[in-house]
This record gives sequence, structure tokens and C-alpha cells, in this order.
Amino acid sequence: MSAMRYARRAALLLALLASPPLARAQTIDLPNKDGSVRFAVMGDTGRGDAGQFDMAKVMETVHAKFPFTFMVMVGDNIYGADTPGDYQQKFEKPYKPLIDAGVKFYAALGNHDNPNQRFYKQFNMNGERFYTFRASPGGLAKLTTGGVRFFAIDSNYLDKSQLDWLSKELAASGSEWKICFFHHPLYSSGATHGSALETRAVLEPMFVKDGVSVVLTGHDHIYERIKLQKGIQHFVVGSGGSLRRGDLRQTDMTAKGSDQDYVFMIAEIDGDEMHYQAISRKGTTIDSGAIKRVGAGVASAASPAPAAASKPASKPPANKKRTPSKKPS
Repeated sequence: MSAMRYARRAALLLALLASPPLARAQTIDLPNKDGSVRFAVMGDTGRGDAGQFDMAKVMETVHAKFPFTFMVMVGDNIYGADTPGDYQQKFEKPYKPLIDAGVKFYAALGNHDNPNQRFYKQFNMNGERFYTFRASPGGLAKLTTGGVRFFAIDSNYLDKSQLDWLSKELAASGSEWKICFFHHPLYSSGATHGSALETRAVLEPMFVKDGVSVVLTGHDHIYERIKLQKGIQHFVVGSGGSLRRGDLRQTDMTAKGSDQDYVFMIAEIDGDEMHYQAISRKGTTIDSGAIKRVGAGVASAASPAPAAASKPASKPPANKKRTPSKKPS
């Protein structure tokens, strides 16, 4: 073999070994049915570093096989400075293929997020800290009947105006599926933060009373599917762009968890079932299964185009004390 040919082969091999394993074929465990509600979940992402870009590439690869229509962001969307250049580096560049494909992003605020993120058009918050949107077909004509509805909560400031709004919206919604997403987990085995107990005491009774089926959070930089709590399925998806290896403690809350790599989650709601699949930066499936919605029989987590927003009536006090987290992350 000539020296030039050998050098070319060696260079190609080194390039393959050096590049992250993003192009590997990814098996999608979800039904991927026409007419279903297909979405993804990511949290603690906005660093603008290589890890975030690697994870975004996996999301792009998965989207080509499982075309989710929107992405739920559970907070810490932009770490550090948030100039226009930061929004480009920490959001627009890594997720450009998804944005170009028409994926819509819905953000909740994390403890590292400037509240002014609510005015950033791509986060679809419409200037509000907390809001709701219908994820299933029907739009304004079916605001209170059937389908799937998401509720974005600002768990940094659970003031009276937000709690009154949430109580009213949950009670008024006739959607079969009610899904809440916010930053601080009500249940978590993360060693750095763990469960936000004060926040749980406030929110959980409301969720139980009004039939919330799923809660999506972040804050701890791990992935964890919690065992059913009062009939509700909780997920911690806080390693979409940040990771604390070894932070997942051994507790009796954990149904499945990972603290070894970046993870995001895809989900599909078809009738009374929500299928989910958690995927790592290597393209490996680390968790998958299906749950039943509240009110559709016994819930189980054992088996391995969004429209109108409803706005709160009033603005919160500017310097209201934050309730939930123990220390920043």
C-alpha cells in the first residue's frame, strides 16, 4: 500500500473514531402513528458547548425517523449571558435543523433563565411566565373538549396570581390528557437537588384533584422516570445539555434512571396511552415504555400541531421570593 493511500485510510479512521456516534441508526420503539400527538422533551440545555451540539444532532437524526412536531423545554434554556449572540449559539445554531423542519419549541423558565426569555419569539411563551396550549387538533373550537393540553409553570415564583390561574385552567380544561412542565422536580433522586418538597406540597394536590397524568421537569442533570406517585407519572429530563455523572442516588422512587450521558426524550400520545423513549447522546435507548392516562383505567409504566395559548390575568410581583430549589444549578 502506498504511503499516500495509507495516510488517507488512517486519516479516515481517525475521523470516524474522533467524531461522536451521532449517525448510528436509531431504533424507534414508539408506534409513530398518523394522527397521534408526537413531541420531545429536553432540559438544562443552553450552554452552547460541544455536548449540546452533539445531543442536538441526535435529536435531528431521531426526528428524521420520528417526526415530532414540538419540543417541550423544562428550563435552564440559556445559561449565563443572554445577548442575541447567546440565543444564536445556545439555541438557534444547535437546533437549526429542527427549527427549519417546523418543530415548535415551548419553554418553561429555569432558575438560571432570565425571565425576559418569555419575550423571545422562538420559545413561544407570548410574554408570559406561565401559559397553556392545546397540542392535539381542534384549536380554539375545542378549548375545553377532549385531546391533549400542556401547562407551562414557572416553578421559580409560585405566587398567588400563578396558582389562581393554574387552578382555574386545570379545572376548566376538558382535555383527557393534562401534562404539566416546569423546572424543579417534585420527585427526584438527584444528589445535588432532589425533590422540591415545598413545591410538591403546593402543586401535587392540584394535579391530583384535576387529573394531571404526566409531569415533566429538569433541574437535576440526570434522566429519571419516577415510580407512579398518586397515579401521576413524573419524568426528570435534566441532561439534555448538562450532565452530572454519578449524581443519581439509589432511592425507592426510581423506576429507571441514568446519569452517564446526555439524554432527551420523545413521546407519543395515541388515545389513552402515552409511549415514551429516552435516548442518549450515543443514540442508545436507555428507557422506553407506555403509560395510561389518569381516568383511563389503572395507570402503568411497566412496558418497555399546537394551537391557542391561554394567558394569565395579571403579572407577578417583580421581586417575589422563589420557593422550590435548595441551591442553584
